[in-house]
Amino acid sequence: MENPAELDQEACYRAVLTRDARFDGRFFGCVKTTGIYCRPVCPARTPKRENMIFVASAAAAEEAGFRACLRCRPETAPDMGAWRGTSNTVSRALALIEAGALDEGDVDALAGRLGVGERHLRRLFRQHLGAAPVSVAQTRRVLLAKALIHQTDLSMAQVALASGFGSVRRFNETFQALYERPPSALRRRGERVHEGGVVLSLPYAPPYDWDAMLSTLGRRGDTVEGRRWSRALGRDVDGAEGWVRVEPGEDGRVSVCVETTDLKALPGVLARVRRVFDLSADPDAIARDLSADPLLKPLVAARPGLRLPGDWIDDGAEPPNDRLNDDRLTARAELWRPWRAYGALYLAVAEIDPVTLEMNDDRDAA
Repeated sequence: MENPAELDQEACYRAVLTRDARFDGRFFGCVKTTGIYCRPVCPARTPKRENMIFVASAAAAEEAGFRACLRCRPETAPDMGAWRGTSNTVSRALALIEAGALDEGDVDALAGRLGVGERHLRRLFRQHLGAAPVSVAQTRRVLLAKALIHQTDLSMAQVALASGFGSVRRFNETFQALYERPPSALRRRGERVHEGGVVLSLPYAPPYDWDAMLSTLGRRGDTVEGRRWSRALGRDVDGAEGWVRVEPGEDGRVSVCVETTDLKALPGVLARVRRVFDLSADPDAIARDLSADPLLKPLVAARPGLRLPGDWIDDGAEPPNDRLNDDRLTARAELWRPWRAYGALYLAVAEIDPVTLEMNDDRDAA
């Protein structure tokens, strides 16, 4: 299932039959008889094989006319689609979309920021995600709105604003079309007055070495107190003033609290939190690919939960997972693509000097 355009439908169905958590977020199952799409771990009764098709992204499912399951809630799945690591352009585009690039702009402007043509960008999205960029952006808005409805006390008008919808009317119409009910009907409790910051639980795929991550963030100068990271928000970068706090939650979840003067800033703040804490990493794929290098295999096995600390502001041309800042590793790191940055991280944590690697490689070549 490495190429999302060629998902193994039978393998996907076997994963659904066993509710294999390893595949959660890698694909979604669409049920033709109900018009619903689900995570592989959905607790509902598994439909017959002939009634299911499998797609690489939630956006592909919604573009095909399926609506999100209210039991397994696709918005809570780890963001680790099978396409990750296959296209730098798609990775960069998704980071911009997640931060709200298509909430006010268009696909042509997005393509311009990426240095590619609009038609080429559409082709890449169709190839890797099975959906158009605007569909991906729409699904992001809907799934963020659902998370806000379920997890916060924001009013429906505030949810519409915080999830990137241009108006409350558009928000209501979208949910009515998708779920045949108003968004307020999805909240399983009475409306309460919202007080304080927006608190959300974001998913990631375990394992996660929180001690290593927080230690690294603290050493580089971030504000870390115990197991809580925090940062002040600024209007120039974040579009609003305020603050954000992050701390580990239950296994596979991270708790994020955002207090901001403008709820429109929320999607961008959440996107930066995901980048700083590397919440979209796929530890299984990273371990599998890096373990092909005999030097890295024991290092990965010993520390499977290492993540890349990201930057709050990141305009790099390459996605963080494949950046390499040490020229001495260039030759060997070709074997690590698209996880070169992780390979370098494991060497640094193990205190292995690249100079020693160069000497050994030269000796082996001789």
